[in-house]
Amino acid sequence: MASRAAGSSAPTIVDVAAQAGVSIKTVSRVLNQEPGVQEKTREQVLKVVAELKYRPKLSARSLAGARSFLIGLLYYDPSAAFVAGVQQGATLRCREAGYHLVVESLHNDAPDIDSQVERVVSALRPDGMVLTPPLCDNPKVLKALRESGTPCVLMSPGRQAKGQASVRMDDVHAAEEVTNLLISLGHERIGFIRGASDQAASGLRYQGFANAMKAHGLGLDPELIQQGDFTFQSGVDGAHQLLSRRVRPTAVFASNDDMALGVLAAAQRLGLAVPSDLSIAGFDDSPAASLVWPPLTTVRQPVDQMARMAVEMLIAANRSDAQPLAESDLHRVLPYELLVRNSTCAPAAKPVTKRK
Repeated sequence: MASRAAGSSAPTIVDVAAQAGVSIKTVSRVLNQEPGVQEKTREQVLKVVAELKYRPKLSARSLAGARSFLIGLLYYDPSAAFVAGVQQGATLRCREAGYHLVVESLHNDAPDIDSQVERVVSALRPDGMVLTPPLCDNPKVLKALRESGTPCVLMSPGRQAKGQASVRMDDVHAAEEVTNLLISLGHERIGFIRGASDQAASGLRYQGFANAMKAHGLGLDPELIQQGDFTFQSGVDGAHQLLSRRVRPTAVFASNDDMALGVLAAAQRLGLAVPSDLSIAGFDDSPAASLVWPPLTTVRQPVDQMARMAVEMLIAANRSDAQPLAESDLHRVLPYELLVRNSTCAPAAKPVTKRK
């Protein structure tokens, strides 16, 4: 088959179809990753696409299939590491499927947040939206998307809603596993720093901590529970409160790594050795968790894989042959991993008593 002449205008889908010896509809199916195309034909079309360096125009694709080939990502989260992981996973999956990701930041407490969502949807006409915490639990956001007819997938929602697609990990069991680790090392006086009150993960992780403590017959001392907001500074502040007690905790479990790093900084400023004087555990496995000394014991939350899965669910729902998913398939739970590092060890024989 003859290739296009040098210097000619940009190749079109007609050129691809002609050179591959297939119909335009077949080329469209291959580009949209739809079934019903023989593997040999699919390979031939992709080969021609690469040879001609064909790039479909989003506007043309949208007109042809009533789709925009845009996926929206709405976020409001103080943790830069979490947002970066979500964007990376979602962007890569969009790129693989020929979609584009559009990222919008919305303030969860904005009084007109529903109007903001409506404007975004009206301007972009996305094929779907990925919602991260706490927006995924905001009734105004969910109502605006529902009324606009925009499909959405919720990442780490507080609860599972019937008929609403979601992707999450088991925060409760993961927090139980961290707490069980600290108890197995011999810790009984364990401090806990909660996350932001407007995020469901905060309550779920505290629930896991409380479950493990109760299962081992250990009390929940209110003086050893501090409220944070998932930021480094709230970890520092919470640690100073915990470590100012007459009988200090021998371990501190912070609800995310940013706060755990704050605990580590506070302990070092107070002259405490980690982990011999104080064990510290976090949650998320942010990039910094393995770079500090000692590296943090933490839970690896599969943020990028969760984002990829959310995008894949939206893409699949927009395919021409898409079938409604069973309720059990609407809710995906991805595995986490407990990473035991040098920030935790067995406690000293007796709890450390602060000098007056």
